[in-house]
Formats: sequence, C-alpha cells, structure tokens
Amino acid sequence: MHGRNSTSRSAPSRSPHSRFGNSGSSFARTRNGSSSRGKGRGGYSQRIDISKFINKAVITTKETVKFVPTHSFADFPIDERLKKNIIKKGYVTPTPIQDTAIPHALKGKDIVGIANTGTGKTAAFLIPLIDKVLKNDTESTLIVVPTRELATQIEDELCGFIAGLKLYGVTCVGGTSMSKQIRDLKYQNHFVIGTPGRLKDLIERKSLDLSKFHTIVLDEADRMLDMGFIADMKFMMAKMPTERQVLFFSATMSPEIKTLVAQFLREPVSVSVKTGDTSKNVDQDIIRIERGANKMDVLHDLLNSQDFSKVLVFGRTKHGVEQLSNDLVKRGFKSESIHGNKNQSKRQRALDQFKKNQLQVLVATDVAARGIDVSDISHVINYDLPDTYENYVHCIGRTGRAGKLGKALTFVE
Repeated sequence: MHGRNSTSRSAPSRSPHSRFGNSGSSFARTRNGSSSRGKGRGGYSQRIDISKFINKAVITTKETVKFVPTHSFADFPIDERLKKNIIKKGYVTPTPIQDTAIPHALKGKDIVGIANTGTGKTAAFLIPLIDKVLKNDTESTLIVVPTRELATQIEDELCGFIAGLKLYGVTCVGGTSMSKQIRDLKYQNHFVIGTPGRLKDLIERKSLDLSKFHTIVLDEADRMLDMGFIADMKFMMAKMPTERQVLFFSATMSPEIKTLVAQFLREPVSVSVKTGDTSKNVDQDIIRIERGANKMDVLHDLLNSQDFSKVLVFGRTKHGVEQLSNDLVKRGFKSESIHGNKNQSKRQRALDQFKKNQLQVLVATDVAARGIDVSDISHVINYDLPDTYENYVHCIGRTGRAGKLGKALTFVE
C-alpha cells in the first residue's frame, strides 16, 4: 500500500487501510449508515392495482438479437493504467448505458441517464470520471446516492478501478459517529461518495467544501426524490461552482425529475436504455392469504419448497423486518435482516453471508432494495405490500439478473 503523498496539498499522511492493502488503493472505507430522513410512510399500496403484481416472465431463446456495442473498453480514449484495471475486472464489452454515456462524459458533457437497475451505470460514470482525475490531479468528484448500501456498492466498484493509481476518497453516510469521516475529509479526496443527509451535515460543519468540486453524480435521483431529499440536493448544488459537470441518473423521468434536470444541468445529453417497468426475466405472481390464515405459516411452507434456495423477503417496517427474521430463525431457517436500525457492520455482515450462500433468507426493508446487488437470488417475496409500484419494481429487480430467470411473489391479504 502506498502512503499518501503531499505534493498537491499540504496535509498529513493518511495511514493505510487494511481492507484494500492488496489492491494498492487507499480509499477510506467508512461502513456507516444512510440518513434516516425521508417522507412519512402512509397510504400503502392498497391503491396499487394488484394485477400489476402478476406477470409471466418472457423466456428468450439464444437466437434473440443482442445489443452490439459501437465500442470496446480498449477503444475509449482513457488512461492506459485505467484500461488495465478495467481488463483485470473482466470488463470487455460495454453495456448499452456504458457504450452510450462514456464517450459523452469523457467530453465533459452533462448527462441524463435513464436506465433500469443492473444495467452497469455505475461503471458508466466511474470510468470517465476516474480518467478525468488522472488527467488533472486537482479534480474532485462528489457522488450522491440515496442509501448506504448503494454507497458501499459504488465504493467497491471504484476501488477495483483505481487500484494502484494513487487516487483517494472517502465514503460519508449516516448512522454512526462522524469523527472518522471528518478526519478523512481533511486530506485530498478525489472522490467523495455519500448520502444527502450526511453530506449536508458535513457541509454545515464546514468539513466538506463543495466549492472545490467541479463534478457531481446524482445516482438514482428518483429514489432520492421519493425519500424526501430534494431540499438537500438543491442545497448541495447551490454550494458548487457554476462551471461544473453533472451526471444525473434515474430509472424514471417523472415531471418532478424533469424539473430537477432543468434546474441542475446545462444542455445535457440524454441517454436512455430503459427496457421496461419490470425485468422480462422475472416471473411475477401473488399469494392470496385467506381470512384466518397465518402469513408466517404460508411463508414457512414456501421456504421449505425445494427451489426456494436464496430468498430475499421485503417487509414494510424496520421492527417488522427484525421480528420476521427472528421468527424464521426460531423455525429453523438460516435468516438475517437488513434495516435502518441495524448498524452498518451488522448490515454488511448479513449481506456478505447472503452473497456467500450462508443464509437461505435475507429480510429487508424496501429502502435497502437498491443497494442489494447479489447474484442468483431465486425468489423475491413481498411479505408486506409495497407502498408504491415503483418500489415494487425496484424490489423485484433483485432477481432475474444477468439473463437468468427469477421469481417474485407478493402476499395479498
């Protein structure tokens, strides 16, 4: 691991971070929590047409015409050291969002990207922005995301791309003490990843000065809007220089999102690779809970079925999710939970166990939905009705990934 040099800014050396000792990256890892801010949760999905939860997966054949990119990663005019790291990560052919967005981002254009989850948009903005920093070491980029899980996911991706490049950063999310984040922000950071509430707090404490940031990524802006972060986003944008590059990503283009785009971006290039509301590879159905029946017994019987091998269960409340996971453990299932009342180290441990197939069931609130990137989830079960159809779409998008067939079941009482 290389220590931090002080050529570009007079600051004390940052001590090595053991988590990345083998990669050569010194990204400051802070496994904390996302902000608890958000709008009230009332008026749940009784208003959603239940027929929307029923949809047969579209089985495609090998003869289906596939996307043919116009570039390879080797073609992009980026730093050769970055290209080597991209190759090490196994990237060869860009996804549609990468193939379309990267050339414009490399030119410094503002971008509006409309894309489903799981389309590779993280690399679509990280690759050109890393190249931007490699060309100018004084550049700093702010990446704003709705949840701590998504911040962690982006951090993991970034660390692979910047291994050995002597680039540095810090992740700033809520839930635990700020002291380590405040300390890390005293150093030069090429990348700051964070959730809106914690970033705003750090700005107000004068620990984060956005006047030095000329690039910002607003990822999953629609989700941040849903969670009540609109004022925080506007607050941060107002603290940045007027000459800046903005990369804006959303799964939807609602009137509210269009208003944000008009306020935040200048002559943006629009890139849309959205393929539909829900994955064509997800078989969706409902489970009707008859009057007098016990939902827990129904879930128990489902989980005992042979093909329910790796199941993500979504509940409405933090307390309910914790109780449900505990009840499953009492019934003999290997289960853990992820929700906002759990500290980040416990959340990450549960997620790691799920990834390694040490758990059959992970129970989570829908806020965690966008940050869960786990392969081979066999089933998503909505134990409680989602509060909006958009949340439903994001929850079931955790299965049926990478061309595989997934199944989503929603309990209806």
